[in-house]
This record gives sequence, C-alpha cells and structure tokens, in this order.
Amino acid sequence: MSQRRKLIEVDLPLAAINKESAREKSLRHGHPSTLHLYWARRPLAACRAVIFASLVDDPEDCPEFETKEEVQAERERLHKLIERLVVWENVQPDSEGDVVGEARYEIARSLARGRGEPAPTDPEEVLTYLREHAPPLHDPFAGGGSIPLEAQRLGLRAIASDLNPLAVLINKALIELPPKFRNQPPVNPEADALGMTVGKGRKTRRVAWRGAAGLADDIRYYGRWMRDQAYVRIGHLYPKVQLPEGGEATVIAWLWARTVPCPNPACGMQMPLMRTFQLSKKKGNEHWTRPVVDREAEIITFVVQDHDEGVPNDGTVSRRGAVCLACSTAVPLAYVRERARAGEMDEQMTAIVAEGDRKRLFFSPDDEHIRAALEAQPGWQPDGRLPDRALSIRPQVYGFTEWHRLFTRRQLTGLTTLSDLLGQVMTQVAKDGGEPEYANSLHTYLVLAIGRAAVSGCSFSRWQNSGDKVAGVFSSQGISMVWDFSEVNFFSSSTQNWMAQIEWVAESVDAIPCIESAGEAHQADAATTDLRHDSIITTDPPYYDNIHYADSSDFFYVWMRSMLRDIYPSLFAGILTPKHEEIVANRFKFPNPRQRFEELLGQALARIRQRGSGDFPVSVFYAYKQQEELREGRASTGWETMLNAAISAGFQVVGTWPMRTERTGRPNAIGANSLASSVVLVCRPRPTDAPPASRRQFLDGLAHELPKALDQLTHEGHIAPTDLPQAAIGPGMKVYSQYSRVETISGERVTVREALAAINHVIDGYEAQQEGELDSGTRFCLRWFRAHGYDAGAFGDAEVMSQAGNVVVERLASEGLLTAGGGRVALRPLDEYDEERNWPHGDMTAWEGCHRMAWQMMPREGHGGVDGAAEVVRAMGGDAEAVERLARLLYSHYDRAGDSANAVVFNNLVSAWPAILDEAQRQAAALEQAEMRLGGR
Repeated sequence: MSQRRKLIEVDLPLAAINKESAREKSLRHGHPSTLHLYWARRPLAACRAVIFASLVDDPEDCPEFETKEEVQAERERLHKLIERLVVWENVQPDSEGDVVGEARYEIARSLARGRGEPAPTDPEEVLTYLREHAPPLHDPFAGGGSIPLEAQRLGLRAIASDLNPLAVLINKALIELPPKFRNQPPVNPEADALGMTVGKGRKTRRVAWRGAAGLADDIRYYGRWMRDQAYVRIGHLYPKVQLPEGGEATVIAWLWARTVPCPNPACGMQMPLMRTFQLSKKKGNEHWTRPVVDREAEIITFVVQDHDEGVPNDGTVSRRGAVCLACSTAVPLAYVRERARAGEMDEQMTAIVAEGDRKRLFFSPDDEHIRAALEAQPGWQPDGRLPDRALSIRPQVYGFTEWHRLFTRRQLTGLTTLSDLLGQVMTQVAKDGGEPEYANSLHTYLVLAIGRAAVSGCSFSRWQNSGDKVAGVFSSQGISMVWDFSEVNFFSSSTQNWMAQIEWVAESVDAIPCIESAGEAHQADAATTDLRHDSIITTDPPYYDNIHYADSSDFFYVWMRSMLRDIYPSLFAGILTPKHEEIVANRFKFPNPRQRFEELLGQALARIRQRGSGDFPVSVFYAYKQQEELREGRASTGWETMLNAAISAGFQVVGTWPMRTERTGRPNAIGANSLASSVVLVCRPRPTDAPPASRRQFLDGLAHELPKALDQLTHEGHIAPTDLPQAAIGPGMKVYSQYSRVETISGERVTVREALAAINHVIDGYEAQQEGELDSGTRFCLRWFRAHGYDAGAFGDAEVMSQAGNVVVERLASEGLLTAGGGRVALRPLDEYDEERNWPHGDMTAWEGCHRMAWQMMPREGHGGVDGAAEVVRAMGGDAEAVERLARLLYSHYDRAGDSANAVVFNNLVSAWPAILDEAQRQAAALEQAEMRLGGR
C-alpha cells in the first residue's frame, strides 16, 4: 500500500465535531458511557471523526482529483459526511439513511485505492472487505472504551488494552461480549419468541431479535429477578413512610448528617455537620429541615418544614470550620478531623424523602426508620485500604481509611445481598437454556449494574436540593468529604434505585454496534507489552497528573474482585488495581513524577512507533491544560511533556487539532473563548536517517512553512481564533520534529518549549502581516484601539497617527467610525453599531463592517444573528473578507488582555463566518430572483 496523507493530516470540520462532542454530554439513555463510570472518557463523536479521518485519504493525494477545485470539492464532501457522522442520532440502528455505511465505504475505498483495486459497494461486502484487508485498530490506553467502540462501529477489528482491570472489563462489555451473541434471542421465559418491537407510535413493528437486543432483554429480566429476591431477604430494612392522611409512600432516600462531639465542656452534644438545611428548592415544593435543640435530653433532632414556616439558615460546616447548633461554639476543621480519626464521628438522620404524586414528599425522621437502618448487619464487606494520599481522594484525613467504611451498614447489606444473588442467577440462566459463556456474560453486566449502584449507594453521595435527586460519589473526578449524605432506597421506583441501574446498563447494551467480528479486550502495560504488528493506533493516554485512575478504580475493584475472579481470574488476581506501572505523574508515590511519566510514556510511544502500521498516522488525544504563562509564550507542563515523549520516541508531529469536548453549560459554549479540553496529536514515524538541524535552519523552515499553514487553517479551514494557537502547533512542530535534533551554535539542544515559543513568534508576525492587508481607515482604528480602546484620547495624538497612516481624522469621524471634538477623539463602541444608518454599498471599511457584524451576532433581542451579519456582507461588497482577518486580530488583542467576555464576541463571528457567507449568497440569489420576477411583469 503506497502511503498517502490522510484527511486528519490536512483539514477537519472542527466546528461540527466540537459541537456534537459537547452536546453528547447531555445524551444519556442508550449512550455507552452510561454502562459504567470511567473517568475522562472521550466523546464518541470526536473518536468517530478522528478514526474516520485517520483512515480516509486526503483528496490532494488521490490521482482522480486533478485540479485544486476538484480537491477542494471532494474535501468538502468528506467534511459534510463527517458532519453527519458525528451526530449521535444518525448512527443509531433505526436512524434514517445509513451514514455509518457511507463512512465504512469511504474507508474501504481508501484501502482499495492503495491496493490498486475497486472497492465493493454492497454494505455486507464492504464489512467483509474491511475485515479482510484493514489492519486492526488498537488502543493501548483504552480506558472507558470510546475509541475501540467507534472503531468497531466503523467496521474495523478493534483491540482494546489497558493496565486497569476496570477499564478492561468495560471494554469487554462494549466490544468483546456483545458480538458473540449477535442477533441471538433472549433465554428468559418471558421473552417474546416472535421477535422484538421497534419504532414508536404508528411506526411500531415487530422484527427478529437483532444486535445485542436479546442480551439487553435478559439483563432486564434477571436484574428484575434479583430485585424481587433481594426484597424478600432484606425488604424489612427499607420501610415505607406513613402519610398523615392515611396510607403510605415508598421512600426514595434517607438523608443523614455526620456528627462529632462539641468540644465545649458545658455542651458536649453531638454537632450535626451540614452544608445546608434546604431539602428542596423546587418552586412550590420548597422544604427544609429545622434543627431542634433539646437541652434537657442533650440531643438535637430535626423537623421538616416547608418555606411558609420559615427560611433555612446557612449550614453548620464550611471550609473554614464548623459551629455547634446547641451552643454556637466554632471549631476548626482540624478538630473535626481529629475527632473523626479517633473514631468519634457518627451520623444522624435529618429527613426522609418519599415518592409523591409528581413531586417529592419530605418527612421528619422517626424511630422506625432509624431502627431499620441500625438493624442492618452485612454478612460481608470488601477488603482493601484507601491510598494514604491521592489526588482528589480526601476521606482518609477524616479516618475513612478502608473502602468498606465509605458505606453505611444498610448500604453494605444491600450491595452484598445483590452480589450473593449472582450465583443463583447463573443457575437460573442455565435452567432457562443459556450456555455457560452466555451466563458468564450476563453475570458481567449485572456486576456492572452493582458497580453503578455502589456510586449512589454510598455514604459519600449527596442529595441535590436543586433537582431533588441523588448525586453519586463521583460527581467530580474524585472522592471528596461529604458531611450530609443521602442513602438510596434500592427498592424505590425513583432516583438511583436498583432497576434504574439495570435499565442504564440494558439501554447501553441495546445501542452497542454489534457487528459480526468481535473485538478483543485484554490487560496489558503499554510501556512493556508489544502491540500486534501493523496495527492502526488511535489512543487516549493518561493526562500527566490530572486523574489517578488506579486509586479511584479501587472503589469498584474491591467489590468486583469477589464477583468476577472466577470468570476473569487473571484480571482480578490482585488485591487492588496495579499502581506501580501506571503511567501517571503521581507526586504522592514517586520522587520525580515528571521524569518517570515522560520515560514511561516515551516507552509506550516507542513501542507504538515500532509496531504500528506505517500506512496510517497515529492519532493521540491529549488534555490541554494551561498551567503557565511565560514571557516568551504559553506552555503547559503536561502538554510539553507529551510532545517531548512523542518526538523522543521517533515520531514527527504532523498535526494538532483542538477538540472542545466538554459541555460548559452556557448557551454560547461552542465557539466561545475557552481553551480546547483536549488536542488530537497526529504523528507519523520520523525516518531513521533524519538529519540534525541548526536553530537557524529550524527558524527559516518555520518562517517558510508556518504562514502557509496558517493561511490554510484560517482561510480554508476557518479555524476559530480560540483554536488557532493550538492548531498551529501541528505544522510548527512538524518542522521541528522532522529533524533528529535541533541544535544551537554551541551544540545545545533546542527544547520543545523553545520551539513552542518560536511558533508563537511566527503567529504574531502572521497577525502583523494580516493587519497590513487591511484598508487604511481600519489600520488607523486598530492602532488607536490598541492604544486607547474605546476611551477618548488627545486629538493631537490622533493627528500624528493619521498622518503616518495616510488618513484624515475628520473623514473617519464623518464616516461614523469615531467621534472628534473638544480636543478629544474616541472610537465608537460596539453597542452603537446598530441599524440606524443606511449603508452605502461599497464604501464601508472593514472596521465598520466587522463591528456591525459583531453587533448582529451578539445574542440579544433585536440583533439579526447570521441573517443580519449576511446583510452587512452584501452591503460591503468585495471587501467583506477583510472582516474575518480583522475579527481574528481583535480576538487576539482581547485574548492577550485576558478579556474573555469581549474576545468571545469576535471568536463567534469568525466561527460563524462560513454560515454568514452562505447566507449572504442565498440572500443575493433570492433578491435577484425577486427582481427578475418583477421585471417579468
């Protein structure tokens, strides 16, 4: 196969990829991420796009596209396909069209082009062709499984490996197990022998069991069987609450507060530690729990009230310390930690939440419910200690040193009861006709459901009074101390109950792309284990020190080990997850974490360099966490370390694509002035005989190559200003990493940090060149703006600047760009560029056009958005393209000043530029047609 550049090495539709990646965080039902928790998963949309673009040839290297116009047209066609491919709804089994089939064909077409043969067109033949001729895609840092799953969806043989047993188990559940039972009907006795029901409403129809739907149906059936059996055993520990008007309601959760004794000798009561007394903030159902101090009995109790009976005070604990409700004694957190480590921390029930008619019901604690909680006696508890110190795992300082102590006795009883029932499930599946391998697979998915249940069934889960629901222990990426916690009722029908966990797992399995060839998931250390020869590599390695995966995974591992070691003996052989080999910059475990991280990551990348296929680029997701601001340019410790490791391993960096894959919660998040959450690093093996270069050779090459790349990124790729510095690293580092070494005159190595600073310098020069191409009035306004902003300055200074720029201040004032009078000059601020002026065609400066368009694009009532900006484009005529250049310069000015609120205005304008131009063309065509119709009359 002759090597051709792939699409990912040239251009990507980043805006569409980022938009769908961020949107994906709000997709829940059926999304594979809900199968089980894992940290820092890459969105499926981004992985799908990156894999596709890593395998499909760029049209410029394809002989059938001879002209620049043909190349660009084909590239735009592939971009349109990616824009459809990244939409979650488009890749579901019942979606209209077959965008996944189209993507598979394009991959097969590129493979066939390299083999000098035509590609098949029949969908099944395409899958066969990919199975026979495409190398497997291997992700040696598989983590939560996004990359292997999307590789399998696109028809590739997927191999997932990871050091972490939890990651391997999740990948088995995603890519290895479902294809083994493809199109197999369920075995449970309630399954419909005629098939499954698909569609909704009038489109409902019955079809044969397909994909992993039969497996999902059995997960639901046997999960429900477990619930019923568990209730027989321990249902008495979960009493219902009596309603004042008669009858009873099912409890959703019991709310508790941790307590320590008050240090005041005259008091000595147990101090409830609570963030807030508020139970619900939902309008019309606001409730709070009021503390009642009984000085005779020397106890504090709680009474639930609605807001008509009072407004809740602040809580009793904060980062500064705690206060006693009985005597108002303030204590530091050091005292709380000391008492907790001495075994004097207890807990007290503060409220009961129950199911009501379309709303939550809140009740005061009572003796029956307190007794039920205390009666629980777990027959088993998981072994294992929390790490002495770990990033984002903090309960140890309060005496919670063993994993089982993160659970109440009732929570331990509930989880162990479900665990004990798994053996009976295996027996029942066999009786129902399931083969042992199938029973083991069902067992695996039910264990994952128990893992999900542990997240909310833990005394470090919180009650969210804004949404009236339970937030699990890993609501952030670690385990923080929780003062007032929620205890879920596994047998309710509301938030976080057992059947909800079963349904999350079943829906995930139901949506898994279940193609004929099964994937492979196994445990391996990426730094020491060889990959399969000639594999395609797309991967997502650990992010320096962001997350300590192994430490956090032990929360699940201590439960799963007892349930799964008979099925996966090698995977669950250890007491806890492997940590010594983990490629993480863990400052708590290693004396020189950065050096160790770089060495181990370098070893892993060197193996990828040696064993990976040379016909495809290696694509690596990596977090971009800005940590330092240097005078000579920006640098991120983890990012710099990653680049060092890749180059030292023998790679040449050929591209860097910023992926904004995190949901920000703001309506204008996409295109906003925020750093990308990760960067896709695209690499090719550097030739073994690559020569060294002097610093001057590197700088000359950078000056020659990077401006051309910036032209393509801005004018053809329409990369947003926010993303340009990260995207420019790719072509810049391509120049640096093509050499075996870059040296100064004295023979010292030019470091990656110095190379990044040189890249930033070229970007600054490129911006200065862009400024020189603007009209003279705009250049004056830009220079005045940099000196004064929109504030007034001396008229004499403006006169001097105008003479140097060959413009007249009075004329700029008459054109409405600035105000001049009383010896002062000021640019018109952005808010004054509304629609009060009738624009003469053809005489509008880029400054005015840019401000008018930016005003239109601001998300405010009365502003025209893309339509309004397109009208400005038509009014400007041929000078409209200068607006994009100016918007980038204004963005850069605000970005350097740290003014993100204003920077985002111009970033959004550039991000929307293709849409604005398309709309301007549409408006012009519509106007022309209207004029023709009038002329015809």
